[in-house]
Amino acid sequence: MKSIVKRLLGGVAALALCAAAHAADTYPQKPITLIVPWAAGGSTDILARVLSEHLTRSLGQPVIVDNKPGASGNIGSAMVARAKPDGYTLLVGSMSTHAMNPALMANMPFRGVEDFTPLGLLAYVTNTMVVNPSVPAQNLKELIAYAKANPGKLAYASAGPGSTNHLSAVLFERMAGVQMLHVPYKGGAPAVVDTVAGQTQVLFSAGTQTLPHVKAGKLRLLAVTEAKRSPLLPNTPTVAETVPGYELAVWYGAFGPKGMPAELVTRLNREINTVMSLPEVKKQMNAIGVETATSTPQQFGTILRKDADRYGKLIRELGIHGE
Repeated sequence: MKSIVKRLLGGVAALALCAAAHAADTYPQKPITLIVPWAAGGSTDILARVLSEHLTRSLGQPVIVDNKPGASGNIGSAMVARAKPDGYTLLVGSMSTHAMNPALMANMPFRGVEDFTPLGLLAYVTNTMVVNPSVPAQNLKELIAYAKANPGKLAYASAGPGSTNHLSAVLFERMAGVQMLHVPYKGGAPAVVDTVAGQTQVLFSAGTQTLPHVKAGKLRLLAVTEAKRSPLLPNTPTVAETVPGYELAVWYGAFGPKGMPAELVTRLNREINTVMSLPEVKKQMNAIGVETATSTPQQFGTILRKDADRYGKLIRELGIHGE
């Protein structure tokens, strides 16, 4: 009797595997919704629309970008967390939505790691450290010396408590042994404006926001925050070249709801990596300060868990609360 039951269970498992493999082979059979949890027009939206255009061609079904902004990306992300894990509702998420928001905000509508299936890394945003030209420092070493000699005199702007601007600066203060004044704004744009105007002196922000002002001579570029020099700014040093061990890399990635079949995850990862590797896509994203990337789902999951642990711990230690 036991042997019959085992054979029956084995047969059911085999049928399930065959059904999953068949579903991946025949997917998709209807349009796919790609949710962007921010308003149209930003770098995430541009990335999603480039991805959707190429996936529409390769998958043979429309991939429709649907902007669902609000609550620092939580509204759109929660919609995907609650969706069926059938591959027809996907998300372009970021380090902030998945690794930072769960530690920043009370009553989160999802868990950043557990409630999603990582499909693949999409891109990194070149994150720059700039100063107003009035600051008497031509490089990072000189800035650190000035900040140590004048504790609290330098003010750094951010898009708000717990933003990537804020955490970039807090990490820098800790690791460089300096003290600066935090001036939070309601968004990245006013933080850039006031740093250009000299109301604040230091800013960590995406190159998409700072580099036009650097080119115009209104801001001075000192470093990038990634572990390695950006291929988009090969002559710009990293913070880590002066402050060993410093790293803050801002990424975008593709997600589905938790519980997606492994065969479907593999299929989507392959399609996404193909798009992100296209020369025309690389060129298009580089033009807005975004560096395309590829990964396996497992590699992307490792990055997500590491960042969620690292930044979650920092946010809790500092008692930072999102707005």
